[in-house]
Formats: sequence, structure tokens, C-alpha cells
Amino acid sequence: MPETNPFAYNAPRKLTDQELARALRLDAMAELDAMNVYEAHMEATDNEDARKVLAFIARDEKEHYALFQELIRRLDGDQAEEIDGAPIKLDAILSQPLGASQERVDAAAAAGDAPERPGIGSLLGEPQT
Repeated sequence: MPETNPFAYNAPRKLTDQELARALRLDAMAELDAMNVYEAHMEATDNEDARKVLAFIARDEKEHYALFQELIRRLDGDQAEEIDGAPIKLDAILSQPLGASQERVDAAAAAGDAPERPGIGSLLGEPQT
């Protein structure tokens, strides 16, 4: 017989989609925390077996995070709008000089003045190939 009460985590009622989205955001944060812990452990050891296992698990957490994000997007229309608009906003931010005002960035995003999307390397200051 199991020691754990199988009903210990039952919610007293069904959650609305908004409530579920909020709960899933907490779940997504837990995935990010786990990802960061595993990657820190990888950096802190030279044991190749441990590094392989930690890398495998960290990739798994990245997938879990991505799945939570997509489910949240589907449950919360406001969040979906923010997610869908993020690439345009990021491009607008990156196309402006450092310290540009919110108004200037918003105007660039609205006008579509941002250049073609850069790769992640440009965000890190790496040359593009």
C-alpha cells in the first residue's frame, strides 16, 4: 500500500483557463529553475558521465518549458498577443540606439522599421555567418 495519499494534491474545484494559465506559469518557472541548476552543475564538474546526464535532463527541462509556454499561450489570449508581438518588438528594440525611449521603440515597431530579424549570435555580439 502506498505511503502517499493519492488525493493530497487534489484541488477543491476545477480551475478556469485563466487560473490554470497562472498555475502553469509557476510550473514553467520551476522548469527554468531546474534548467539553470542542471547547467550550473554541468559547469561545476569535469565528470563526463555526470555532464552527459545533466545535459540530457536540462534539454528535457527546456522542452517542458516550451510546452508550458505554448499551453499558456493557448489558454490566455492576452498572453498570446504578447508572445505573438514579441518578435516585432524585439526587432524594434534592437534597431534603436541604446537608451531609446519607449515611444521611439513603439513607433519603430508600429511602422515596421526594424531590420530583418537578426540571429541569436547578434544578440550575443557574435559575428553572423
